[in-house]
Formats: sequence, C-alpha cells, structure tokens
Amino acid sequence: MKKERRKISKKEVIITIFIVILGLTIAALLWIFVFDNNSPEQQKSEEPQVIEEPEKKLTVVDEDSNARPIAVMIDNNIGNGRHAGLQESYINYEIIVEGGLTRIMALFKDKDVSLIGPVRSSRHYFLDYALESDAIYAHYGWSTYAQSDINYLGVNNINGLYDEDPFWRDNTIAAPHNVFTSTDRLYADATNKNYNTTTENWKLLNYTPEEVNLNEPSSTTTQINPETGVEEEIPVTRDGLLTANSITIPYSYYQTRNYTYDSERKVYLRYMNNTPHLDKTTGEQLYYKNIIIEQVRNYQLDSAGRQDLDTTGSGEGYYITNGYALPIYWTKSGRSAKTIYTYIDGSEADINDGNTFIQIVPTSSSPTIN
Repeated sequence: MKKERRKISKKEVIITIFIVILGLTIAALLWIFVFDNNSPEQQKSEEPQVIEEPEKKLTVVDEDSNARPIAVMIDNNIGNGRHAGLQESYINYEIIVEGGLTRIMALFKDKDVSLIGPVRSSRHYFLDYALESDAIYAHYGWSTYAQSDINYLGVNNINGLYDEDPFWRDNTIAAPHNVFTSTDRLYADATNKNYNTTTENWKLLNYTPEEVNLNEPSSTTTQINPETGVEEEIPVTRDGLLTANSITIPYSYYQTRNYTYDSERKVYLRYMNNTPHLDKTTGEQLYYKNIIIEQVRNYQLDSAGRQDLDTTGSGEGYYITNGYALPIYWTKSGRSAKTIYTYIDGSEADINDGNTFIQIVPTSSSPTIN
C-alpha cells in the first residue's frame, strides 16, 4: 500500500523560512564579531592607552616667563634677623668688601616681593654677576669704581641717591641700614626709565626639574670579576664626592658663614657667624636648596680697603645639594659672560630646582665640608 505524502502547510513554510533567515542573521553577526574584532583597527583600539605624564616644570622660576630679573644690593653689616627678601630671591651672591665684611646681591624673578632690604651701595665687581643674568641693577649709592663702571658698561641701574620713588626708609632703624624696596616699585621705575623689563638672556644655572643626587653613579664601567671570571658592569661615582651635612665658609678672621643640612626638607639652613640667619618678616631661619662655593682671587685697591676681584677666567669650587658636595670648576670669559660650572670630567653641573646661594670667597679661604 502506497504511503501518502504529507502536504506541507503554508504555516510550516513560513516558519521554515523564518528559521533559515534567523540562522543566516546569527551567522552573519558571528562573522562580524569574530573577524571584524580582529581587524587592525579594532586591535589598535584595544591596545592599552598610554597616558603621558605632564612635562615637569621648574618651581624656582617660571621657565615660560621672560621677565627680566632685578638684582638688589643688600647690606650685610646689620646682624641677624634684619634681612627681608632673601628667602624669595632665586639666586643670592655673597662677596667680600672692604674691612673683611661682605655684601649680598639678591636676584628676583617671577615673584611679587613686597619688602626687600636693607638696600646698600654698589661695588663694581657685583656688576659682573648682575650682567650675566641680564638683570636690572638696584642699589643705594656707589663707590667711585662702581659709578665709573656702571656708566662705562651702560648698566641699567636704579640708584636710590637719585631715584627716590622705588625706595623708602624705616625710621625705626638707624641709617644707613634702613632703606627698603619692593619688586613692584623697582619694575615701575624701570618702566619709567624705558629699560627693557623682559629678556631672553636671563638663564644662568643649568637647572633641571629632575632631582639631582650627587651620590648617584654618573656612569658605569666594565671589569672582570676575579671570582667568577665574568665581565660585570660597575657603577662609577663622580670624583671627589663628599658628605655635606655641615659647611663652614670663612671670609675673614671675624666673618664666617655656615650651613647645616636638614635631611627631612632636603635644604640647607643658613647661619651668619654661627648664629641662625633669620628672616625679618617671618622670623624663620633662611634655607636654600643649593650652595655653590666659588673661589675667586681678591686684592685691595685703595687705602680705604676697597676690593677688586678676578671675576673672569677660571677657578675651583664646590656644588652642594641634598647632603653631598662635588668639586667643580668655574669659567667666565668676560664681565657680562655667564659663569659656567662644570664637574671635574668637564660636564656641566646640573642644578637642583630651588633657590641657590653662591658664596664667592677669596682663594685664601679654606671652606670646611663635613
């Protein structure tokens, strides 16, 4: 008996077509998911995103600012606790003057400092260190040598003997140790004199925002290990490395500067004649990230004991930061040329981001570093 073929209903045909279409759709989606995700574009998008760290910038000055520095002559024959502005200045120079005393020149840039002083008269060799930063030079009076050189060299200067507006006297303090100024007043006076208040030539020290630790190896060398016979890399520290927790810098038989290292803050606390050097406004002991000792030959010019210095040429010194000191050489090719500080191997010294005290001392001085 012949078996009858079952007649497929219209409904079943529709269901079959639907199932086939659904299967093809699913297959197409799987194809896209598997193969398209493996495309170079998709693989690229799945690579981990590299987040670039922002470029490190200096904090001691604004690298993007071309504000012209101002160098101010500071009286240093006043005892401790009477200086204003020496914590806000980014570079300070201390140099010997007549009678075995010293005077300070403070450089200001990118900070509004409302009290600076006491301001004192110029000595001609300080000009050489103002010029190397293309600074406007502020002082109250001058020696005849300084007056001659300021005129001869065409130094942009602000002299309190003739320019009264930028300066004022504190009548609670005996003259001549009572003259003060501010960055606002000095820049305003410089503008009135048509001095340039911007410059592209202000950079002096080879600052780096990366931390400089002088005890870290500067390079490596290779040598054969006698026990294993295998060649190994050996770290090499720079020649002459010293621990620098305390520093003594004599200028004369009765003028000495001292620093002690504060390892927690990584700064050097400053002393004058073994007494803490305090800020007039805050009462806080002055502190500095970097100390540069620069030995320069000095000699007497006249019966008043006024000095001259061999500021150009070359000499020796030390760079001190973060608890260590390294011998350095300094070179200066001309009065307005920049002083270059190099290590013994000839590479330029990297200077830590922070304020710096440059102690320019007689070659006869024997600093002690422990």
